[in-house]
Amino acid sequence: MEPREGARTGAPAAAFFDVDNTLVRGASAFHLVRELHRRGFFTISDIFFFARHLIGYYLAGENRKKMGAARDRALGIVRGRTVAEVVAVAEDVYDDVLERKVFPGTRSLLEEHLEAGHQVWLITAGPQEIGRLIAHRLGATGAVCTVAEERDGYYTGRLVGRMMHGAAKADAARQIAEREGFALRDCFAYGDSVNDIPILGAVGHPCAINPEPRLRLHCAEVGWPVRDFRRRRSSVRQKVGKTAATAGATWLATRLVRALRHQGRPGGL
Repeated sequence: MEPREGARTGAPAAAFFDVDNTLVRGASAFHLVRELHRRGFFTISDIFFFARHLIGYYLAGENRKKMGAARDRALGIVRGRTVAEVVAVAEDVYDDVLERKVFPGTRSLLEEHLEAGHQVWLITAGPQEIGRLIAHRLGATGAVCTVAEERDGYYTGRLVGRMMHGAAKADAARQIAEREGFALRDCFAYGDSVNDIPILGAVGHPCAINPEPRLRLHCAEVGWPVRDFRRRRSSVRQKVGKTAATAGATWLATRLVRALRHQGRPGGL
């Protein structure tokens, strides 16, 4: 069944959307990190670390170990900061950057589910400060994300539960379906990564959106539909991805060099 046809059935159900490269082009958390850097949240070594992570993300896709390392680094960055100030930064990031990076095709699909009376949930490994904001701005029902622990309005530097990734996404979808009284066989799921296979396989109507090569191959093997809302042909998309990675890494490296030069000057930090 084509996902758009399924979205019109009106059956009581939910649609579960991944965020990065499914709903939003690229890694949404990177733009939050960039703005946090601009506002002085982190150090030179953090800049270098995220530059390497960004290159790996664009060239090789998601990697659980690397994502875990990035998570731990990010939790350390916000430790002791107030939730309010990070949420304020996230709002600025959405208005200035992310709103333009939402794939029109995926947004239309999301809106079609809402019009059909379905609940729409974003389920993402990204931080809840970004995921919930995107869900709110797009009119979705809600978002299930990776949650940084906070106490009395301040981040502790620890994680609440586990990272919302891989099998955790499928578990979240099952919990929502059970709580809301949906049958998963009537539900929909959309993702771009091989790590989204658990949630795609948990519902009756899976669909890969902008799939990475490994997920595209899996879809061909099991017969899942594929939608690609990227506008360029495959060879051009690969160049765009590499260019984006290079541009992001260059931006971070430039900040690193400038900071090192500043340290070398008399009176530098």
